[in-house]
This record gives sequence, structure tokens and C-alpha cells, in this order.
Amino acid sequence: MTALLVAVGTNGDVEAFEALFRHFAPRIKAYLSRGGAASADELMQEAMLIVWRRAALYDPAKGSAAAWIFAIARNLRIDAYRREKRPEFDPSDPALVPDGEEPADMRLAASEDAERLKLALTQLPPDQADVLNRSFFSDQSQSEIAAELKVPLGTVKSRMRLAFAKLKAALRGTGEAS
Repeated sequence: MTALLVAVGTNGDVEAFEALFRHFAPRIKAYLSRGGAASADELMQEAMLIVWRRAALYDPAKGSAAAWIFAIARNLRIDAYRREKRPEFDPSDPALVPDGEEPADMRLAASEDAERLKLALTQLPPDQADVLNRSFFSDQSQSEIAAELKVPLGTVKSRMRLAFAKLKAALRGTGEAS
């Protein structure tokens, strides 16, 4: 079989390929059928076509002709399996459908909440507002804020806790928290 494959690769010998086809085609088809490939006949045809086209790449020093041909068939079976298992795109999948436009009353409420939050932030003491700004808008950790302001970490935590309490009270409309 090795000599036949070499003849196909070097000379494009059609008779040698016919002999290879008669010998390997039924074996490859049986091999592909055992693996659960739905289109074993098509995959066998494709494998033998690749053998014809790439026979010049076969190196007898690296393995037998049968091993080379069955490796081609195996790779085709793996590719076919992957194609079968790839999920189909479903445009109606809820994860892919954009959210509808927010109702006007929800947009108005969100806008009012944002305005109340802005007003509440302006009413915070400067040291508490500074800590919140650094934490949320400059993306600094509490440790980084403490080091930059040269204050203890507990002070930063206390300022943040007091600021949150005041913001929460302001957003609820209950006035200032202590």
C-alpha cells in the first residue's frame, strides 16, 4: 500500500489510486460508521479525495500508508462532529434580543432620582464627598485613598459610612442622618 500511495503522490498514478480506493474506501466507511458519523459515505469520499490531492505529502518514514489515510478520515470525522455540535444561532433568544425602550414614567423617575442624588452629593461635607469621588469616580481603593490623604484607613471607612448614611436619608426624603 505504501508503494501505491507513493506512486499516486509522485506520478499521479490513477491505477494506483484505484487500487488504494478499492482497498481503503470500504474500511474507511466502516470506521466512520462506527464513530456515529451520519454521513459516513460522504466523509469517506472526502477522505479519499484528500488522499488523491495530498499524496505527495505522504512520507513513508513517518508511518504506514494505512495510518496516514486513517488519520485523514479521523480528522474529517472530528471536524464533522464539531460542526454538528455547534449550536445554531437563534435570533429570538431572549439573551440576544435588545431590551425595549424604558417606559416614560420609569425614565422620569430615574431622572428625578439622579437629580436628588446630585443635590445630596453637593450637601455632603467636603471630606466625605472627596472620599466618595475618589472611590467611585477615580476607582481608588480605600487603602489608596488613606495613603493619598495621609489619614488612617478607619477614617476613610468612617467617612464613607457617614456619607452613605446621609445619601440614603436624602434619597428617602427623611433629611440628614447623624
